[in-house]
Amino acid sequence: MCPQLTFLLCLLLLASRLDAQTLRVAAAADLQLVMNDLGKQFEKNSGTKLAISYGSSGNFQAQLENGAPFDIFFSADAMYPERLVKAGVADAQSLTVYAQGHLVLWALAGEHLGLPEKGFDALKDSRVQKIAVANPEHAPYGRAAVAALKKASMYEKIKEKLVYGENISQAAQFAQSGSAQVGIIALSLTFAGSMKGGEKWEIPAEDYPPIQQEAVIINSSPNKPAAKAFLEFVKSQEGREILSDYGLTPPGAGAKL
Repeated sequence: MCPQLTFLLCLLLLASRLDAQTLRVAAAADLQLVMNDLGKQFEKNSGTKLAISYGSSGNFQAQLENGAPFDIFFSADAMYPERLVKAGVADAQSLTVYAQGHLVLWALAGEHLGLPEKGFDALKDSRVQKIAVANPEHAPYGRAAVAALKKASMYEKIKEKLVYGENISQAAQFAQSGSAQVGIIALSLTFAGSMKGGEKWEIPAEDYPPIQQEAVIINSSPNKPAAKAFLEFVKSQEGREILSDYGLTPPGAGAKL
């Protein structure tokens, strides 16, 4: 037992050690469902606890550059992790494209918009007054949504109807709550039980730049071995199968695995 005079110091040391055993993960909002499953399986396999925070990739980049205490960052694109490497915040050797994301139009079934049959043409329906997307200023799925609308020559026609979520999860919430009649959201979020009953149409992948989702380990992490182990798990066959359960496909050609 610690002597009385050093008891507080021992408690602080113990707390520090326990914290070092918890892997702190910053994850893009499109990963809310799949990262839960990945985390649970990794904890079961390794005994390492995960503390996962979700948000927009751009906001996480800014937080990490300002010293936010995360061990590993799973972005919804490659740009933000690579900026962290250039800023000296993250480890270039750990840069990995772990999955490719996909965009869908999604609406409540009660809207009766016929998304699977009409695709983008459903956005011309007079009942569609608001279309939810993630803020393209800091959310990769938001930028991809704008690119897809422009490719389909729809952006100028419907841009006044766009409402912006802070991240792709909030955009999905707008559509799910009825605050927007349609959401242009990540396919991975539509596997939530509360969204499975909606109607959706997967936007052709050739209509927007590939959403190559990249991860990177943070240089200041005290848990680099655990971070590397988790990244390897995500890249493993078991991890890939979990990702595919949520519509996140293997990285495309030319991706750094």
